[in-house]
Amino acid sequence: MDSGKVEAGMEKTRIVPVIVLEKAADVVNLCRALREGGLAVAEITFRTEAAGQALETVSREFPEFILGAGTVTTVEEVEAAKRAGAQFAVSPGLNPRIVRRAQELELPFFPGVCIPSDIEAALELGCRTLKFFPAAAAGGTKTIKAIYGPYKHKGIRFVPTGGINPENMKEYLTTPGVLAIGGSWLVAKDLLAAGDWGSVTRLTREAVSVVKSL
Repeated sequence: MDSGKVEAGMEKTRIVPVIVLEKAADVVNLCRALREGGLAVAEITFRTEAAGQALETVSREFPEFILGAGTVTTVEEVEAAKRAGAQFAVSPGLNPRIVRRAQELELPFFPGVCIPSDIEAALELGCRTLKFFPAAAAGGTKTIKAIYGPYKHKGIRFVPTGGINPENMKEYLTTPGVLAIGGSWLVAKDLLAAGDWGSVTRLTREAVSVVKSL
C-alpha cells in the first residue's frame, strides 16, 4: 500500500489504535474486537518481542486492515516491519538513517516530531505526515496550532499520540493539521492482559461514534 492510500485510510478512520502486545497470539482476538467496534486499522509497536509475529498474523488473517508498525527505532526494525507485511511504520523520533531505509523499502514512514526543527528535518527527508509525540506532554493542541501555522503551506499533517483519551479526543480531531490520532486507550495494557475484548470493542465503538459526529 502506498503512502497516499495509507493516509487516505487514516483520514477516513481518524483513529489509529497503538498496540503493545505481550503475546502475539492475542492479536487475532484483538483485531476482531477492533473490527467489531468499527475500526480496521492497527499500529503494532516494536516494544515487545511479539511485534514481528503479530504483524505477520494480521497481514495474513486481516488483509482489510491498514497495518502499521510502531516504535520503530532501528533500521533492523524497519526491515522486519516490511518483511512482516506492515503497510506503514512510525517512530517516536526522527532518525534520518531509518527514514531513508524505509524509503528504500518503499514503506511509508511517519517520523515523530515535537519542535519546529524536527519538522524541518522531516521536510528535508520528504516526510509530510508526522507523528506529534508526546502530544499531551508537549503542550497538546495549543502547541500543534502554534507549530502548524508556519508549515501549513508545506502540506504537513500530524498524527498526535500520547495522552489522548475519550475526554480530549474531539479537541485533537478538530485541530487544524491533525490527520488522525493515536489511540492507546482503546487497547490499554490491562484490557489486553485480561483478554477483555468486549471492553476493547465498546471503547472502539464509542470512539468511532465521536468521529462520526464531527
